[in-house]
Amino acid sequence: MSKMFRSILIANRGEIARRVASTAERLGVDTVHVYSSADSMALHTREARHALQIGTGAAASGSYLNQDAVVEAAVRAGAQAIHPGYGFLSENADFANKVSAAGLTFIGPPSSAMRAMGSKDSAKECMAAANVPLLPGYHGADQSWQVLKSEAEACGLAEGKPVLLKAVLGGGGKGMRIVRTVDALRDAVESAQRESTSSFGDARLLIERYLPRARHIEVQVFCDMHGNAVHLFERDCSVQRRHQKVLEEAPGPGVSPELRAQLGAAAVKAAQAVGYEGAGTVEFIADAEEPAAFYFMEMNTRLQVEHPVSELVSGVDLVEWQLRVAAGEPLPLSQSQVDAALAGHAIEARVYAERPRAGFLPGSGTLRHLRLPHSSGESYACASVRASAAGALTRTDAGVAEHDVVSVHYDPMLAKVIVRDVDRRAACARLRRALKEWETVGVPTNVEFVRAVLEHDSFLDGDVHTAFIEQHKAALLPPLSPPPPSLIVVAAAQWAQHHAHALAQRLPPHSPFGASAFSLSVTAVDDEGDALAP
Repeated sequence: MSKMFRSILIANRGEIARRVASTAERLGVDTVHVYSSADSMALHTREARHALQIGTGAAASGSYLNQDAVVEAAVRAGAQAIHPGYGFLSENADFANKVSAAGLTFIGPPSSAMRAMGSKDSAKECMAAANVPLLPGYHGADQSWQVLKSEAEACGLAEGKPVLLKAVLGGGGKGMRIVRTVDALRDAVESAQRESTSSFGDARLLIERYLPRARHIEVQVFCDMHGNAVHLFERDCSVQRRHQKVLEEAPGPGVSPELRAQLGAAAVKAAQAVGYEGAGTVEFIADAEEPAAFYFMEMNTRLQVEHPVSELVSGVDLVEWQLRVAAGEPLPLSQSQVDAALAGHAIEARVYAERPRAGFLPGSGTLRHLRLPHSSGESYACASVRASAAGALTRTDAGVAEHDVVSVHYDPMLAKVIVRDVDRRAACARLRRALKEWETVGVPTNVEFVRAVLEHDSFLDGDVHTAFIEQHKAALLPPLSPPPPSLIVVAAAQWAQHHAHALAQRLPPHSPFGASAFSLSVTAVDDEGDALAP
């Protein structure tokens, strides 16, 4: 029998570093954390038993993306394997090769599988050869303007059907453009190419038919070194802003057992086509009006941000499976055993430091106050418990604590709030209640916006699609009413009192605008505030 690792290095930060460490330590595996200069006092660093600074500077390019520094830290710490988490180096085939060359185990798929799926054009070629359904489009090598124009028109643009341009090496919505008319195509191509070159160092694009009301349905797959492969059901990630997910849930709304089996079989076929090992996610797109007609989009060759919803409906600790598979063990369950484990409904909300009313621009600052939802329930309860009210659960995977600094250098996600209940309606209500407990002072968040989504009738009815937020923007982000005059006066007085001493110190001695005059003005404002108070 394969022997579990004695020690692993976690090449990540924030909530995923804490998440991986939790399972590793439960299994008796020692963990080594890494941190940048900006993260010397971050939560994952403070909690670590062993932590090493990597690289120089706060930027990820000099730390979490510094391949040599990460490998050197693992060797220096005596770790036997590296878990990359998600983001950063998690899908970097060159990094996986460097880990192996150093005599360590990369906890993830082979580099060959990452290369095959890392480029959207080569991934589509592999899927076409494996008879996995693909959207009509173009993913060829000829990137000349005339060929791109011809292929876009053949994809439906000539008949007025919109197309989607995607960066071949893209992700996170970068290098992506929706084109609705032939006249708009050239500007869209040039803009997408510029962004793709800036973000990924590669200007190549592919073209797909655009589905205005699309369902984004992904399937969690797992493969071992012994030829075994299973899927752990689908997740619906259709509610998105700026092409990035906001809410994820499992099972998918309206997905029948028959469609679930078809999605799962296609996902397993896709993974096996590239010799996959470990945890992966195969993403499909479908017309919201006809989800049974689904098409391959891409494969994420890593653990996903939203993996907890699959854990909560399957009872499987996916990080534990990652460690066991990387150590050479076979998958613990067969597909029939996994199928029998499905129970309950889970939803995850990503809580970001961002401004929904300003186009979801990220925020930063110090968390002067932070109260997280109360956690309760057992993540990996048996199916009979998960199918009942006794299996209800609220779980918060946080990457920050009160007084932490939310940096401009990294992703602004603060935490994931995940719930499970007996069915979708009950899970929605539980997540709304959990988010009502969230309190933050110091940085803006999307909490109120997410609660508005969860309260919307169309969402509760399961009418979800990638244009959901845009379609319902007026209801989700209604105009703000100005605060009452009394509140403005009181807030101004509080600010003035807080800054009175500092302002007085800046004035020359005996100034007529000194501290006594300043306090008199505050008193006058207070008097006005009292008069205006309702």
